[in-house]
Amino acid sequence: MAEPAVATTGRRWVFEGRQVTLPVVVRDATSAAATYLVPSAAARRLLPGPELDVVELLPGRALFSIAAIDYRDNDLGDYNEVSLALFVRRRGERASVPYFGAALDLVRNRVATWIWKLPVDQRFTCAAGRGIWGFPKSVAQIEFQDVDGRRRCRLVMDGRHVLTFSVARGGRRALPDASMMTYTYVDGVLHRTPFVSGATGVGIHLGGAELVLGDHPLAGELGSLGLPKGAFMSVWMEHSYGRFEAPAPC
Repeated sequence: MAEPAVATTGRRWVFEGRQVTLPVVVRDATSAAATYLVPSAAARRLLPGPELDVVELLPGRALFSIAAIDYRDNDLGDYNEVSLALFVRRRGERASVPYFGAALDLVRNRVATWIWKLPVDQRFTCAAGRGIWGFPKSVAQIEFQDVDGRRRCRLVMDGRHVLTFSVARGGRRALPDASMMTYTYVDGVLHRTPFVSGATGVGIHLGGAELVLGDHPLAGELGSLGLPKGAFMSVWMEHSYGRFEAPAPC
């Protein structure tokens, strides 16, 4: 279980005897990610409150992402992470052009996220992520393997297989620094966390992801979204970096 936050000032915390000062900087990470079109009604059932709504790329189809991240140099340590997230908007906000506008916002990294599950394989980053931002982190077994030009991630929770996920490695594109936003709930109050991220060695593909679900209850919840299925798109980042600011109430 994650240790409660101990706040020393407005921008400093202590977890397990280690101090965290904001912004938290990510200097080097690799990331394998895929985005799926899932039924909007099923996606909305995952949302924890009325303030957020899903982004629809097509009528009745929301955007759900799976990302497997190897943080190699990070203020919160060297650890592995799996992110299961929805692309969201504040309820009442709309793209300037329905559906087409959402596609443009997605390409331009202008769509906010709400993270549903965020397993990691280290206790310290779990405690810090939950205590500072309200991220839904938990400690799990996460193993990465590079096989036949693909990054494979296997997630095990409570001794049971949740998923095995892979995308193709390699790419020559660069993504310039972009300002993005993620939403969390802290003590029941919706907060927004701004962060900046960029990457090099980026490969972007239509489809291209492979997903196998296991027998853990979380795998069943993923199945309720219609997974596994073909991905809308997949992205590999050989070298990503960024920084996370303090959360602020909405």
